[in-house]
Amino acid sequence: MGFFIALHTLAAVIWVGGMFFAYMALRPAAAKVLEPQQRSLLWCHTLSLFFRWVWVSIIALLLTGFGMLGTYFNGLGSAGWHVHAMLTLGLLMMLIFLHIWFAPYRRLKQAVAASDTAEAGRRVGQIRLFVLINLILGLVVVVVGSGGRYLVLVNM
Repeated sequence: MGFFIALHTLAAVIWVGGMFFAYMALRPAAAKVLEPQQRSLLWCHTLSLFFRWVWVSIIALLLTGFGMLGTYFNGLGSAGWHVHAMLTLGLLMMLIFLHIWFAPYRRLKQAVAASDTAEAGRRVGQIRLFVLINLILGLVVVVVGSGGRYLVLVNM
């Protein structure tokens, strides 16, 4: 069980931490020091490397998450609200990532290959919005996953 928890946590840290770094540090630095064409090229190559780790993280999160559900909780029925919230938000994050992968990221690669700086910039902007949404969701998942069992929900 400890191995599942450790691997699950590590995968979440890689994904959410990578988004935090990209959004809060790399994005403003790139905007400050690079021309638009260079920024598009940087983002295309950076995302290519990072998204490989996101795929690995998603696989690890699904395997360890469902593994823990089956062995620790005996299914969702006995899991607390925080596990349900973590699962729901995590699946939503994965769907958003799939959209990024199959739509704006694919189009970003095409625009960079065609040296279409304006289109590449639009695609980077789209990806940035979806990454912000996923980053917010990911931070909520981290809070819920790490402290959810200790948080008390008040019925209104």
